Amino acid sequence: MKSDAVKCGMQQAPHRSLFNALGMTKEELDRPLVGIVSSYNEIVPGHMNIDKITQAVKMGVAMAGGTPIMFPAIAVCDGIAMGHVGMKYSLVTRDLIADSTECMATAHQFDALVMIPNCDKNVPGLLMAAARLNVPTVFVSGGPMLAGHVHGHKTSLSSMFEAVGSYAAGTMTEADVEEFENKACPTCGSCSGMYTANSMNSLTEVLGMGLPGNGTIPAVYSERLKLAKHAGMAVMEMYRKNIRPRDIMTKEAILNALTIDMALGCSTNSMLHLPAIAHEIGFDFDIAFANEISAKTPNLCHLAPAGPTYMEDLNEAGGVQAVMNEVNKLGLLHTECMTVTGKTVGENIANCVNRNPEVIRPVENPYSKTGGLAVLKGNLAPDGSVVKRSAVVPEMMKHSGPARVFECEEDAIAAIKGGKIVAGDVVVIRYEGPKGGPGMREMLNPTSAIAGMGLGSSVALITDGRFSGASRGASIGHVSPEAAVGGPIALVEEGDIIEIDIDNCSLNLKVSEEELAKRKAAWQPREPKVTTGYLARYASMVTSGNRGAILEIPGNK
Repeated sequence: MKSDAVKCGMQQAPHRSLFNALGMTKEELDRPLVGIVSSYNEIVPGHMNIDKITQAVKMGVAMAGGTPIMFPAIAVCDGIAMGHVGMKYSLVTRDLIADSTECMATAHQFDALVMIPNCDKNVPGLLMAAARLNVPTVFVSGGPMLAGHVHGHKTSLSSMFEAVGSYAAGTMTEADVEEFENKACPTCGSCSGMYTANSMNSLTEVLGMGLPGNGTIPAVYSERLKLAKHAGMAVMEMYRKNIRPRDIMTKEAILNALTIDMALGCSTNSMLHLPAIAHEIGFDFDIAFANEISAKTPNLCHLAPAGPTYMEDLNEAGGVQAVMNEVNKLGLLHTECMTVTGKTVGENIANCVNRNPEVIRPVENPYSKTGGLAVLKGNLAPDGSVVKRSAVVPEMMKHSGPARVFECEEDAIAAIKGGKIVAGDVVVIRYEGPKGGPGMREMLNPTSAIAGMGLGSSVALITDGRFSGASRGASIGHVSPEAAVGGPIALVEEGDIIEIDIDNCSLNLKVSEEELAKRKAAWQPREPKVTTGYLARYASMVTSGNRGAILEIPGNK
């Protein structure tokens, strides 16, 4: 056992005395030590139930012959952090979570791990740690929130943000907004649409690192507690068989995840996190893979904000495994990949039935023949940019309009809500990338304001920042290289014509090469917005969005 390094032999007598201080018995020390990485806290709605999940996991581990020992991981609520300085601290926690979990697990020499994440950066951060540590590991999330109900219709957090935009446009009253406020988020859990948290929990299931149901069983269902117990049991079986994360998270598994991402219509943030996870296993993930896979993968689901269905509906329809089985009718998955069940992907999905063809479209009747995400390139984004194609209205798939340039998110929001943005405009928000932000803030506020003001079918938004999974419309993020390193987005001037062609995966600035070269020669780097603390260290090491905003030591590649 790996844990023998801290519990066996005369040299470890001092260590055992500290285990005695924990009240641990000899019988417990004779068993494998299983770290339970609990993301429980009292500020994130998706994490407030994780204490119950943690207890269920511990019971499962103990029943299967292990000794469970909990330690914490942090998590930020992106919704609460949205639209202010706090959002600079969201993406950056992904690497803090990976690093701190690596530290805790290695320092204490755990034999196996169960990771319990739920929201946004918490999930990929722990997947990155699992790949690094490479000890038997199972994931079980806290589960999604149930949809809200307003005026007889299901609703969610994205509707809440758009309600604020509608209020600014004068189409909703304060009382209307208050009703949404009180009903949009009715339970604990990760917000109920296919936003980043649910995207990443679903893709964890596809990767093979979570048991079937991990992505979709609602947080408030007792079935979630049963899943947690089974996760505890499963990790002990993995320990006995020596099945490790890098046996599961292979290049082929990551390509499976990208394929199902396209079918589900996941958050654009998955195009930050899959490259970062791939980096941990030594796979150089080019985001352009997305277009190759998208070209042959139909989009089968229109979950909120792209459509009127929610995670609870996907769960009832058969969940992620049913989507995988539907997609594999086209032979698009690597079915030989191992999973935490001890079985292959093909074995897991073989008997999974699509119970609702309105929620999970059959491959013969997709929403579109191509996938939910697209990577756009051109002279405005030489290294790529990302759009959630499945959430763009048909009339915005091709758009040309004048640039309305803003140096930060706040200025753009003020202009949108002040009625200064009109149909046809292309809003450009720059210096919000990983390095320039720093921290690559999500732009749910401006996208929701555009939708709420009735401009969702006539205005595009382009940024070197990123979007919430709750964003919809012609919202193009991750523009790389970012403005802070002199990318072409830094050279855009007010009124320049920008051409967007999502079907042909292009994003271009209609300015001559000579003029762009002249602007580039005159461009000067900006002083860093933050010069102290974690954000300053992060900014000095982070790469642009096309590489997953991974951290590199300056000068190293």
